[in-house]
Formats: sequence, structure tokens, C-alpha cells
Amino acid sequence: MFVENAKVVVKNLFDVESWVCVATGGGTGIGLMISQALANNEAKVYITSRRQGVLEHTAKQWGSSLVYPKGKHIPVNWNEINKHNAGISDGKSDIEKGDRSAKDLAMELFGEDQASWENVYRTNAIGCFFTTTAFLPLLKATSLSKSQHTGSVINITSASGITRTTQYRYKYNVSKAAAIHLIGLNNIAPGIFPSEMTTGSFDELNGSQIPVGCLGHDEDIAHTLAIDSEYLLQHHCQFRFRLHSPSFAYIIILNHRMLSAEL
Repeated sequence: MFVENAKVVVKNLFDVESWVCVATGGGTGIGLMISQALANNEAKVYITSRRQGVLEHTAKQWGSSLVYPKGKHIPVNWNEINKHNAGISDGKSDIEKGDRSAKDLAMELFGEDQASWENVYRTNAIGCFFTTTAFLPLLKATSLSKSQHTGSVINITSASGITRTTQYRYKYNVSKAAAIHLIGLNNIAPGIFPSEMTTGSFDELNGSQIPVGCLGHDEDIAHTLAIDSEYLLQHHCQFRFRLHSPSFAYIIILNHRMLSAEL
């Protein structure tokens, strides 16, 4: 396959002329660096921040000294971002006329209740942190009482924390991703198992839509936990691996590390 010569010219490879961009936190720090990089290459950059004064100062100080006059720094209060988005203020949109799907999705997402997000985070992410913290003395005692062994923590997260699809469970997926990334903790990220959370939504018939053809079973979790905990007890080292059960291919063990008792 041959590439048109013009496509591989450096200027064209990195051409952002006429782009309309939004740089969150674009008034200071790395956000400012990003907005400068775009605006100095002829992009129109809307910079947002919680501090309107910072935005005004940035636009005044940096906006008047851009390399290319076509580039712009436009300060926008975050609360007004919907009124100043590219599709409205510039009189154009990449969405065909009459296609309301993007607008409908935006309205749906903004309809999410922030308080419920906070509640889910308290349980699935913050709860993991403080629960583990409470057990630190016992974890240390275990490590001291068993030669070459160490106390450990295994959190149950979810495959939803690493999936590429939303599953219409935005706050749940994000909270599980946060738990997966907790430093120094082990976690098991299961797929769909029968539980109080899934009852009514998933049953054995739904399992036919899963690649392995069934929901998870008690023994799948038991096998995984046994292998995981045995490895943690017998190996005084840091490790990371993924385990796929022969009969249940969507259990994934992630981020396996010893929780050091000598903090």
C-alpha cells in the first residue's frame, strides 16, 4: 500500500489548524501547556477552570502573544461549557442534521445523580482503603508470626472495571476501576455471577450471551481464591499475573502484590 506523499509531511501529521478544543484546567500548569500547544498551532481552544479569574488572566497574558493569529484562547466558565461547545458557538457540527443521538446521550449522562456516585465510591473504592487500613496491625502480626510468609488482602472488584463497554453502569464501572488500581492490593475481577445485585437482570438464559455460555458458579470463585491465597502465602515476593479458569474464562486476577507489613 502506497501513502500519498502529502500525508506524511510532518506539518500535516501534526496539523491542528481550525480544530476546536476544550482544555480542562487550561489556565494553569499542564492544562495551560496543552492549551498553548494547541493554540500556538492555530487551534481554537476553550479553556475551563473553576476559577474564572485565572482563565481571564491566561487569555490576556498568553492569548495575545500566540505564534499564529488564527489560534485562540477562549476562557469559558465550566458551568457554561454546554453553551460554548464547538457545535453551537462555531455554527457547525460533525453530527448530521436531525441526528439527536449525541444530544440525547449528553442529557442522559448529565441526569446521573452525583450523590449516588459518591455512595458507590464510598463502598467500592474508599471502603477498600479504610477497611484494609483497619487490618494493618493484624496483617503485620501475621507476617511476623509466619516465617517467609506475609499477611495479604484480596479485594473483590469486577470485570466491569476493565471492560471497554459502559454496560449502562457508569458509576459502578468507574468505582471498580478505582479499586483495581489501589496500590499494593490484590483483587479478583469476576464477570457475571448470581448475586443480589444481578438477580432479576441476569439468569441462566442470559448466560448464553456470554462467550463461555454460562454464569459464574460458587466453585469458580472458590478455585480462584484458593489459588490466589495459596500463592500469596507461599511466595514472599511481588507478582502480577492473570488467571483464566479452564471452565470459566472471565475471572481475572489483577495487581498482585504483597502488602508490606514494614510500612
